[in-house]
This record gives sequence, C-alpha cells and structure tokens, in this order.
Amino acid sequence: MRLTLREAPCTDRHLLCVPSGMVRTSTFFLAGIGLFTMAFAQSDRPAESDPKTAVASSSNFRTVNHNAFKSGEKLTYIVHYGWVNAGEAVVELRDVEQPIMGRKVLRAVGRGRSLGAFNAFYKVDDYYESQFDAEGVFPWMFQRRVSEGGYEFSQDYFYRQHKNEVVTQEPKTHAVPPSVQDMLSAFYYARTLDFSNAKPGDVYTIQTFLDDELWPLQMKYVGKETIKLRNGKYRCMKFQPVVQEGRIFKTNDDLNVWITDDGNKIPVLAQAKVLVGSIKMELSQYEGLSHPIAKQ
Repeated sequence: MRLTLREAPCTDRHLLCVPSGMVRTSTFFLAGIGLFTMAFAQSDRPAESDPKTAVASSSNFRTVNHNAFKSGEKLTYIVHYGWVNAGEAVVELRDVEQPIMGRKVLRAVGRGRSLGAFNAFYKVDDYYESQFDAEGVFPWMFQRRVSEGGYEFSQDYFYRQHKNEVVTQEPKTHAVPPSVQDMLSAFYYARTLDFSNAKPGDVYTIQTFLDDELWPLQMKYVGKETIKLRNGKYRCMKFQPVVQEGRIFKTNDDLNVWITDDGNKIPVLAQAKVLVGSIKMELSQYEGLSHPIAKQ
C-alpha cells in the first residue's frame, strides 16, 4: 500500500515511505509480508562488491540447514496507520511439484489489500510471488504485481543462480553474487540465521537484488523483550535497521522489529515513526508453524 508523502516531484530516488533502497513506492504490503526484511531494508547505498568475482555452478549451490518454516505456513498481518486499520497482508508457503535443476522448490505467495476507509479512497490489491530453493533458500523466480490507487506496475525476475545472473522483464541481465535474494525470499532466508549467540549491536547483512540493483540489507540486534499484542504476549528478539539517519528516520530508534524468540523466528510486530505519523504492522493470525510459538 503506497503512502505518498510528497506531491511535488523530487530528485531523491529514496524519498520515502517504507524502506529506502528497497522500493521506490511506499508499500504497506511489503512491510506486512516482510517485517524482518523491512528491518534489513534501510541500507543507504548499493553493494560495492563486484558480483562478477563470485562463481557458482549447479554442483555447488548453497545448502542451509534449517527448520524454521515449512509448506503450509500462513501468516496474516494487520497494518495500522495511526489508529486506523489500513490494510491486511497475507503470506503463504506451499510446495512446488516441478523441481528446478533437480532441486526441490517452495512457492511463497504474498497478497496485500486495503481495508475499510482506506479501501474507499485508496484501493490496494498487490501480489508477490517467489519460487525459491528449498535447500539453499535462494530464489529462482520472483513476480510483483502492484495496483495501488490507480498506480500499477509489474516486475518479473528470473534468477539464474548457476550463472550468477538475474534477468528482468525489460529484458536486462544483471550480474549478482551466488545465492542473492529477492525481497520475499529474503524474508525466509533471514529466519534461517542463527541468533543464539547474538550480542546487542551485532549487525547482520543479506545481499538482495531489488529494483534492478544489488543492495546489502542490514539489521542490528538490540536484545530480548516480551511484548503485548492484541492477541497475547510474545517472547521476542528486538532488531533495528541500520539506517541513514536524517533522511526518513531521525535515528535507528524510529524503526523497530520484534521477532519471536523460538524456532520459527516470525516477525510479530514492526513500528515505524515517519514524517507523517506512525505505521505499525502486527501479526493477527498464524497457522502451519514448524515449532510452538513463543507466546505466554
């Protein structure tokens, strides 16, 4: 869901509304399906490493040992703008029958829609899909269909992981590092990271291909907290993005994300203070989890 903060043209390509560097429009839905990803999404510059120096082949694809999620998982988020329930985001994970390069594939589908009063004057109907490698948790295909208040656009990315390339809909071919992520698969890959020895101040980075560029998505670990939502209390790990202060957020404290302190590592809450108020994304429903959730 896009929230326009400026009517006048602006030359700053990272204007604002949700993560600068991740999208050029402010997407409530993106925040809903990827609260964890949103925390990473505040890096203020593209990656400087040369992806051409990294080499991958079908014989040495990455393997990630994890059990944080499985086919059948479904997460639902409500997006609040101030006191208004502005939108809903749902992300589901399913098996794909047809393997790619002999490897099992999972299909993540995210949908976002406006609610109530927002739907009356600014209708949103967004669709995101990522087909990613079940063992390596890296994408093979990404689709994005955005329809927001009359504004529409599409993206189709094909990740040739064996060639370190991404082919976009133009078509254009971009060189990328091995196992580079799309914005939806990054949500799942982030949940495979090991935070058992995390110390306050530790920063985690995920290389992600977004809007035709390579971006290092970064997130800082703050510590553990128990938070109360409308549907109960959760034991969580708290993270903050590594932001460029003064552009969208005055400090890192203006955006916080809480992830369940359990084997699922599900984002349950994100709060952002922006120029025109506050945005909050809150987990409302869940099913098909791999582990008991850290709920009190």
